[in-house]
Amino acid sequence: MATTTLGNSGLQVSKICLGTMTFGEQNSETEAHQQLDYAFSRGINFIDTAEMYPVMPRAETQGRTEAYIGSWLRHSGQRQNVILASKVAGPSRGMHWIRGGDNDLNEKNIRAALDASLQRLQTDYIDLYQLHWPSRNVPVFGQTRFDPALERPHTAIAETLEVLQALVKEGKIRAFGVSNESAWGISEFVHQASRLQAPRIASIQNAYHLMNRAFEQGLDETCYREQVSLLAYSPLAFGQLSGKYADDPAAHGRLTIFPPSWSPRYTRPAVLDISRRYAALARRHGLTPAQMALAWCYSRWFVASTIIGATNLTQLQENIDAWEVTLNEDILREIELIHATHPNPAQ
Repeated sequence: MATTTLGNSGLQVSKICLGTMTFGEQNSETEAHQQLDYAFSRGINFIDTAEMYPVMPRAETQGRTEAYIGSWLRHSGQRQNVILASKVAGPSRGMHWIRGGDNDLNEKNIRAALDASLQRLQTDYIDLYQLHWPSRNVPVFGQTRFDPALERPHTAIAETLEVLQALVKEGKIRAFGVSNESAWGISEFVHQASRLQAPRIASIQNAYHLMNRAFEQGLDETCYREQVSLLAYSPLAFGQLSGKYADDPAAHGRLTIFPPSWSPRYTRPAVLDISRRYAALARRHGLTPAQMALAWCYSRWFVASTIIGATNLTQLQENIDAWEVTLNEDILREIELIHATHPNPAQ
C-alpha cells in the first residue's frame, strides 16, 4: 500500500483510510475488529472516526465507534503503528446528547470532546484531530450555495486555532485538520496560523466522488498552494456508486435502513439516473461499479487518502483491491461525458 504525508504535519498515512462510522450501528464490535485486522493486514495504517459516530447519530449509540476502536487498539497492541484520526462535532443543536446540544468549536467544547474521545479510544493522544464541520454559517451536507441570511454567532477561527495549538503543545494531538470546509475557510486557517505562529492545518476531509466533484471548483488550487491534503470521504456516494441501488432500489444499505430525510442529496432523481449510467459504464468495461468509482477516486492527483467504509469483509476486500485497477483513456473519457451532462448531482 502506497503512503503519503499529510500536509506539512509529518504524518505518513496509507493512501486508503478505513472509515468506521458503521461500527456500533451496522457492525458489531467483533465485526469492527475483523475489519480493522483485515485493513491493517493489507497495509492500511490510517483509521478515521468521530465522536458523533456511529451513524445515523443517536444518543443511545454515540461514542460506540470510538469505543470499538479503543478495544481493538488495546487487544492488538498496534497503537504505535496506527495513524488515528477523530473529529469534534461543530454546532449541533439537533444532537442534544452532545454536550447538551450547545456544542461549538471553542476551548470548553473542544477539550471536553477530546478528553472523552481519548478515554473511549484508550489512548493518550490522537494523531489527527479534525473539526467535523465549521462553527460559522457555511453550506454543508447537501447545501449547494452560501446564504447570508443564515448567518449566526460563531467561534472565530483564530480562537479555535489557539485551542488546537495548545493541544499540540500538550501532546494530546499531533496535528489537526478540518472537514466539510470551504476555500475561504482554508485560507483563513492558513492566514491565522501565520499571524499566531501556530501549526498549519494538515488536511481537509470533504465529500469527493463521481457525483460530487465540487472540490475541483477552487478548493483544489487552494489546497495545492497551501499544502493542505484532501481526505476524500463517501467515495461511493452512500452506496449509490456501488450499483446496488441501481439494480434494486430496495437493496439493504444506508439509504434504505435509515430515514430518507437523513441523506436527501443521495436520493435526488438526478443521482438515481447518473448512478445507473455509471454502473452501466463500469460493466461495459468489465469492472464492478464500485471498482470503477474507487479506482477513479484513488487516481486523482489531489486526493491524499480515500476514506472507504464497508459493512462486511467482502466489500472491504473489493474496495481495497480496487487500488490495483487502472482506468484506461476510453473509460475516463466516458466518465467526463457523463459528468458534463449533469455535474455534481449529489453535491
